[in-house]
Parts: sequence; C-alpha cells; structure tokens
Amino acid sequence: MPKLTVLILAKNEEKNIEDCVKSALFADEVLVIDDFSTDNTVKLAEALGAKVIQHPLDDNWGQQKTFGINEAQGDWIFFLDADERITEALQTEISKAVGSNEKYAYYTARLNHFCGNVVRHCGWFPDYGIRLIPKEGSSVTGYVHEQVHYNCPEKHFPKSAYMLHYTYVSWEQYLRKLNNYTTLGAKKQYDAGKRAGLLDIIFHTLFGVIKIFFIQRAFMDGMTGVFLTVGHGVSVFMKYTKLYYLGKGIGEKS
Repeated sequence: MPKLTVLILAKNEEKNIEDCVKSALFADEVLVIDDFSTDNTVKLAEALGAKVIQHPLDDNWGQQKTFGINEAQGDWIFFLDADERITEALQTEISKAVGSNEKYAYYTARLNHFCGNVVRHCGWFPDYGIRLIPKEGSSVTGYVHEQVHYNCPEKHFPKSAYMLHYTYVSWEQYLRKLNNYTTLGAKKQYDAGKRAGLLDIIFHTLFGVIKIFFIQRAFMDGMTGVFLTVGHGVSVFMKYTKLYYLGKGIGEKS
C-alpha cells in the first residue's frame, strides 16, 4: 500500500502548528521541517506525533521543500503550510488518489481568510496550486513562489475539496510578509536577468490594481476587497522598485 507524507515547513508557528498537524494526522507520516524555531513549535508538533527535523531555510523555500521531500518516508508528498488546514473533503480526495497510486500531480484549491474574513474573489479562490505529488523524481526550486518539478501529468481535485488558509491575522503581519516577499521576488527576477525601469514600475502597478479589482472582482468582497486591491498595488510597486534599484547596484543581490 503506498504511503503518504504531509510535509510542513515551519518557524515559530506555535499558534498554528497544532491545528495544522491535527488536520494532517490521517497521513502515514506528518513531517515538519523546522527553521530552528525559538517558541514551542517543535514541542507541540512532536506531542501530536509529527516527526520534526530542523534545517535552515536561508530564505530559499524551494531548497527547504526539496530537503523535506528527500527526508520523507512516504511514496507521496502533500505540501501543507502551517497556516493551512486540510478539510475532511480534501482528506477523502487525497486518500483516494494515494490509494490508486496513479502517478499524477494534483492541483488543490484553497479558501483564503484575511483578518478573519473569507475571500472568494480578488483572485484568491479557488487559488489552485500543485500540492500532492509522487515523491520519486520530484523537487522544488525558487526562493519564493517556488516551482514544483515532477515527471507526470496533472489533475485537479474538485473545487469543493479545498484547504482552509488563514493567511493573515493582522495588518502588521501582512506588511511584514509583503516586504519580505517583494524583496525575494525582486531578487528572483534579478537573478533571471530581468531589469525594471520607471515605465515598468508604473505599468505593472496600474495593471495589477485594475486586474484584481475589476477582472478578479475584488469589489465583490466589500471593504476587504478594497484593502487587498490597494495592498496588491503596493506589493507590485515595491517589487519592481526594488528590482529597479538592484539593477542600479543598490540593495542586496544575494
């Protein structure tokens, strides 16, 4: 019978890790790769039966996930973030896919929450991403918004079998992550040989705002949609501005 490992990356996630691990206990193995947490993350995860291995993230999510894949004992890997939960409907779909052992990479939907509010528009739902993959021949690359590599065709789980994602619980957390992600995103584009000028900054920022508010119907989510539209515009502006300055030799390139 093929085995399943749920792979969780964590650092200082004591507020999330218990509910996260509990939602994954249907798996044969729950593996937490911990970036040397200084809170109770490790203790709480291990108390629930998860296996914890400490390994430095070094701002490289791709290498951290690849490390986890290599350490996993399961034949199948399901990627789960500490602020995500696997619903019963999704557990059923995952178990069926692993049980059939047909080699596919499975897209999984996420229902996102922002500061306590469900977000069904803004491009945030169904928010499909590759989450379930065969271990053999698979790896992940990329500092942020990483890319999963696999040697098999793809399938989608039903949209109704989604994960719950408690993405941001405060504006302070949102702004911290926004600053970190835009820095990593700019570095990724710089390493790929891309550069940005003033017109790039203006165009991408305006297009990003128009896209999320009108095309992805952020207005349907009320004030939360308005906030996320502004936040998205700021995020795009910051990423391309940081890329602009990297091209001028200002800022960290590694």
